[in-house]
Amino acid sequence: MKKIMNIFSVLLSLVFLSTCKTEKSKEIGHDSLNIQNPYLGQKPPGLKPIPFAPGLVCTEIYEYDGAFTPDMKAFYFIRRGEKNKESAFYEYKYNEINRTWEKSEIASPWIGRPVIAPDGETMHLGDRFLKRTASGWSELHNLAPPTISNDSMYIMRLSSSANGTYYFDTYKENDSTFPIRYSRLINGQHEEPIALPEAINTGTFLSHPFIAPDESYLLFDAEREDGFGESDIYISFKQKDGTWGNGINLGDKINTNAWEASASITPDGKHLFFSRNVGSKDFENVDIFWVSSKVIENLRY
Repeated sequence: MKKIMNIFSVLLSLVFLSTCKTEKSKEIGHDSLNIQNPYLGQKPPGLKPIPFAPGLVCTEIYEYDGAFTPDMKAFYFIRRGEKNKESAFYEYKYNEINRTWEKSEIASPWIGRPVIAPDGETMHLGDRFLKRTASGWSELHNLAPPTISNDSMYIMRLSSSANGTYYFDTYKENDSTFPIRYSRLINGQHEEPIALPEAINTGTFLSHPFIAPDESYLLFDAEREDGFGESDIYISFKQKDGTWGNGINLGDKINTNAWEASASITPDGKHLFFSRNVGSKDFENVDIFWVSSKVIENLRY
């Protein structure tokens, strides 16, 4: 009988400890989660896109442009529409000591659309950037000419390959016809930007390029006649002869009659991230979606 009572006491203690741990997790809330898994602890999707980290990243307002660091231990995104804020730039960072993902606000208002270079040393923010330092990210820097050579133009999104080549959109107020350009790094300096071919630069609102580290493909979004509605996401594969293949629409699993944009591939190569308008034409609700990168491989030829 005594032995049975001891076993019962142990089981009761375990239940009590488990309950305490659950309550502690509830107290911690969304800003410091007990997560030991990658992707903020989220279960990876299959071939059907789903919102990323509901309640943590995706909410009932406007979130877009998610980006992981190459070590997958930090995630950045922009949120608009919060009370008393025009927009804000957030970071979820994995704490190695207590094994939690911790959220912090980096800047308000937001400072640009984040794309992190393959080496993890630069965070591109359109026509501005941050550099990695021993204590974190540096102060904000402006791109130097010739990448930016006209004060009336601006870059919404810039992505760099492993060898330092820039791919970026260029905008001028009330003009949606500017092409996506690239600029190679030659002897430590970026060359005068060159427009990509018509295989990519066809349509309007050519925006948000993302270049693969090895430059084997380019993701971008545009409004084209073969699209499903508003802006759609396309991919162009580099051919064996070095030319770019025609832009391929990612299809009706990714693109809808709504606005889809800002696609990227996670540094581990496993998932495609993109933004989608899930509200009205006023864009009061935009979410960051993710899906298996197999949707890309299925289009490769």
